[in-house]
Amino acid sequence: MTKNLKMIFLGAPGAGKGTQSDIVAEKYGIPTISTGVMIREAIKNNTEMGLAAKAYTEKGALVPDEVVIGIISERLEKADCQNGFILDGFPRTVPQAEALDQMGVGINCVVSLEVADEKIVERMSGRRVCAKCGASYHILYNPSENGTSCDKCGEALSIRKDDAPEVVLDRLNVYHNQTEPLKDFYGKKGVLVLVEGQEEVKDTTRLTLEAIENAIK
Repeated sequence: MTKNLKMIFLGAPGAGKGTQSDIVAEKYGIPTISTGVMIREAIKNNTEMGLAAKAYTEKGALVPDEVVIGIISERLEKADCQNGFILDGFPRTVPQAEALDQMGVGINCVVSLEVADEKIVERMSGRRVCAKCGASYHILYNPSENGTSCDKCGEALSIRKDDAPEVVLDRLNVYHNQTEPLKDFYGKKGVLVLVEGQEEVKDTTRLTLEAIENAIK
């Protein structure tokens, strides 16, 4: 690898960020840093920033950006981040990205997975799950034999509340309003690469890895 990879994945809910970031993390031997996991670990370990976060979580309040950034900064000092990292779930807004800059956390590659809203709705609202055994299906891409019940245990399939079309559309609106402006923010810094999401995961992966390799040359 020619450069210390400090990455962020952007993309609407259901665009495949988690899948692609896991593949990239494994290929380059770098950790995926989940802000939710980090906050819980910092609280558990009673770090300075963890104690600050605990004061908010115990009141049921959101942990402020500056505390989250502090926890991220603590985490990035660990040895497994010496060759780079992928941030998962942060930043979600331009002010959070600005706070990241102010803490000296330099990002050198931001991958935005581009998938049309109608395709996202089709992907997510087509999911079906079995409440009994946990098997998952999709009415278009991976249907059960009869389309209504689980092939493994026969239980009726259902749609998760998060996958209902109206909920998916709400989540897409939040993404477009709050998070998508990060594309312009990082585009101006010259670190943004766009990847068109494909029908097949392997095809998206190929394009993602090509884009990253071109970005870090």
